Formats: sequence, C-alpha cells, structure tokens
Amino acid sequence: MPKKIILPEGTGKPLAPYVPATQADNIVYVSGTLPLDQNAEVVHIGDAAAQTHHVLSTIKTVIETAGGTMDDVTFNSIFIKDWADYAAVNAVYAEYFPGDKPARYCIQCGLVKPDALIEISSIAHV
Repeated sequence: MPKKIILPEGTGKPLAPYVPATQADNIVYVSGTLPLDQNAEVVHIGDAAAQTHHVLSTIKTVIETAGGTMDDVTFNSIFIKDWADYAAVNAVYAEYFPGDKPARYCIQCGLVKPDALIEISSIAHV
C-alpha cells in the first residue's frame, strides 16, 4: 500500500523526525500537533482555548491539504497538561466538530514543550 506525505504549504520545521501527516489509501494520520508557530515556538502561552484553536486550525489545514474536511475526522487523541483546562479545550473542540463527533480519548500528561497546554493527533477518512 503506497503512502503519501501530507505537507501543507508554509509548514514549519518539525521538532523531531516526523511529517504533519501521512495518507494511506483514504486514511489520513495526522501527527501529534502542538500550538507552535513557524519557528517551533509555543503560541498563546497560558491560554488553553487559544492554543486549542491553533492546534485544531493546523489539523484542519492538514486534512484539507489531503482533500478532506473536519467532518472526515473519525478519531482524535487529546493530550492536555492540566485537567483545569478540560472545559476550555472542550468548548473550542465543539466549535470544530459541531455535528457528529469523532471518537476520542483525552489524557493528562507532560508535553514536549513545557509551555504547550495541549496536543492533538487525528485520523480522518477522506
């Protein structure tokens, strides 16, 4: 099964050896996405809602580059730094998935960038 690298225009340099997403057949696997700018610096420090918007907007761009929409997302893995941000994350999340929601899980953990409050990875069928 051939795979295709999904690399949206203007994508910054990754923190490690990975790509934003890989597509195999009609499935798009989006890498863990942090709230980073083009220089791999955390944006919206201390604001979980703004960081969530940034992350989901980035994921949306990746999926659209693969030819899909957010309606094609079937699964999300959500990692948050602090449960205190759970409500803010869910409020923003609901804006990006207003209809039928994808399956998901959410865990609290440390993230690779200390100022990052959230990371999300996704799977979409386009």
